[in-house]
Amino acid sequence: MASLTRHIASLLIAASAIAPSVKAEGYNINYSAEAVLNAGNGDFAPYYVASNRHGIITQSKNALLRASISRPMQLEKRFTYGFAADIIGGYGSDVDYLRYSGGKLIQNPQHPARFWLQQLYGEIKYRSLFLTVGLKEHSSAMLYTPLSSGDLVESGNSRPMLECRAGFIDFQNIPFTNGWVQIQGEISYAKPTDNHWLRNHYNYYYGHVNYGAFYTYKRCYFRTKPAMPFSATFGMQVGAFYGGQTTSYDKGKPGKTLHFSRGIKQIFKMLIPRDGGQSYYSGSTLGSWDVAFRYRLHNGYTLRAYFQKPFEDGSGIGFLNGFDGVWGLEFRTHNGGYVSGVVAEYLDFTNQSGPLHWDPDDNPGTTITNRAEGADNYYNNHEYNPYAYYGMSIGTPFLLSPIYNTDGALLFLNNRVRGFHIGIEGSLIPDLDYRVLGGFRRSYGTPFFPALTPRDDTSFMAEVSWRTPVKGLSLKGQFALDHGNLMGNNTGGCLTVAYRGAFSL
Repeated sequence: MASLTRHIASLLIAASAIAPSVKAEGYNINYSAEAVLNAGNGDFAPYYVASNRHGIITQSKNALLRASISRPMQLEKRFTYGFAADIIGGYGSDVDYLRYSGGKLIQNPQHPARFWLQQLYGEIKYRSLFLTVGLKEHSSAMLYTPLSSGDLVESGNSRPMLECRAGFIDFQNIPFTNGWVQIQGEISYAKPTDNHWLRNHYNYYYGHVNYGAFYTYKRCYFRTKPAMPFSATFGMQVGAFYGGQTTSYDKGKPGKTLHFSRGIKQIFKMLIPRDGGQSYYSGSTLGSWDVAFRYRLHNGYTLRAYFQKPFEDGSGIGFLNGFDGVWGLEFRTHNGGYVSGVVAEYLDFTNQSGPLHWDPDDNPGTTITNRAEGADNYYNNHEYNPYAYYGMSIGTPFLLSPIYNTDGALLFLNNRVRGFHIGIEGSLIPDLDYRVLGGFRRSYGTPFFPALTPRDDTSFMAEVSWRTPVKGLSLKGQFALDHGNLMGNNTGGCLTVAYRGAFSL
């Protein structure tokens, strides 16, 4: 006992000796406040003002205030944690939607909520793994969001969902490859909270509507050694809705309501595909094959070529939908300059299979062995809502989101589209940056409802951002327009005043 007492006393003396030399670590909290004002001559904000903005701006006129606090994770540490709270409130103009009521279609004015939580989450990291719980904004893991038209599966175009997401914090070396092959992956289960929006915007005349569904997202990428001048990234990502109940309507008359499982068994069914029947595409599945090739020049500039191939079933997974997808080229300097980034993309979604479908496997005993498989309908599903959240596409905004359907249809009515997109950014002078986006789209309707005549849209946006001499204060102005019979002729602008800072506890 005496020996143990001496050891404890020695430890206490040593601790008291070094305690004065230990400096308390600062606890940094970031904060920001923004005022966002936009106005235009149409029902909705111009395409490039609204797109890939996490669903914050949709209407033609808005006056919003945004406030947030956050503590980012310190990724260099083995164990770290972070959190954020982000609140938005203000005014958004009304848009009239059609609704079937009392035996006729009536005008149904709708506007965004006057107040909502944009982000509220907590997250932890241990070694290479992370876990995030709550509302958190996510952007593309493959494309450069500021200049790209948008990722096919998870673009950052819609509001964040209430989710639980886990995975690798970044690319990790695969054992026994000596760093030549890396892996990155994530999986998320989320609960959409837009039932109220769906009830208020649906026309209840034709089609169907689902309430109470869950959403899941998963991704797995592989990358060759990034320290080498040439590096390749390839893999797959998939998003899907499942569960809830779906009711169909035909000329205002409700039909049978279908109830879908969302229990533990269904959670694992959505996680691990299985052979047999339809289990491998249970729910409303939308995915893409993603490939990128990067070459780093001697001066540090990088060139990238990439493509994303969409799929909803076996034909898409098997690359049977022609040139459908996003085909892009990217140039970036990473150190500023008059031109620090350029992105050019060709987009094609016109090779979807039509409504005719013949699979001899579905008809035992037939002598007809030729196949006519397909019935693709990108971002739409015959049992679930479209691939959108609060009316905004979860994937690329290049396919016109359901929020723009003032007839109250819960569909992507223009998903057979072909066009191009260009983005350029740089610095005019120190602290004064610019960004220019432009593109052209031609729509042929959908595979099930082809357009009698194609509809076009040409969109453009010019943006200037100024970091003022007042520390933390910045101004951003945008001018944008849409022209054509797809989105209509629309001109508008947006002004953002932001103040950002940090304090330490």
